[in-house]
Amino acid sequence: MSEDDGGIPMNMGLNDRVAVVTGGSSGIGLATARELLRNGAYVAICGRDANRLAHAHAELVGLAGAGRVLAVQCDVLESGQVQALHDAVMAWRGGCHLLVNNAGQGRVSTFADTDDAGWREELDLKFFSQINTIRAFRKTLSHDGAGAIVAVNSLLAYQPEPHMVCTSAARAGVQNLLKSLACELAPAIRVNSVVVGLIESGQWRRRFEVRANRNLGYDAWLADVAARRTIPLGRLGKPEDVAQAIVFLGSSAAHYITGARIEVSGGLSRQI
Repeated sequence: MSEDDGGIPMNMGLNDRVAVVTGGSSGIGLATARELLRNGAYVAICGRDANRLAHAHAELVGLAGAGRVLAVQCDVLESGQVQALHDAVMAWRGGCHLLVNNAGQGRVSTFADTDDAGWREELDLKFFSQINTIRAFRKTLSHDGAGAIVAVNSLLAYQPEPHMVCTSAARAGVQNLLKSLACELAPAIRVNSVVVGLIESGQWRRRFEVRANRNLGYDAWLADVAARRTIPLGRLGKPEDVAQAIVFLGSSAAHYITGARIEVSGGLSRQI
């Protein structure tokens, strides 16, 4: 494959490497799977929804061929299912070089309206979507001393919003966990993250459907959101913007980078 295929040129050291992408059936996860395939990797995706996973698998097979793609239905909060995912990848390719932890959405709630169950659910999702997969794949990733983990996290970890207090706190904790793991798992496994701002997704499409200003079309409405949030680059990000940062961190081009984060926010970040 080449630049003419619409992806990154195949110079990232990912040729014939094996990557696992959680939450790989849509959004950032699916975009990441596409970019990895365009860079010559074998890619296993997982997701909870069987129909969505099947559609994603069919698309990726059309891009790269059946032999380069594996799809496994898996809830990353269930350790047994995550172990089954690991075993399926091992049976398929005999190893794994890159784990992309992408599963998880945000909870919209303030401190006042988040009950104990809400806190536990959010903390469980954010932490164990990392913990379960890293536990399952740790030994496999460290096998050749060149393994990599890239976690998808949110700018909320550093720049919290009062209407997303629970998610913001949980995401900050995840960044702390990743920093610790970068030390503990070195030198065999590198651990990095991408920290995203406002990225186009099904969630934004749903918000558009219930918008107050019915005079704006989708593109104009997104541009208005970007203007109101004062995003310097003037637009929301696309899943592909995040995917390319993930591919870089997971590749040999980043072989001396660990414990780091790349912000993909169009400049929305205000902290130093």
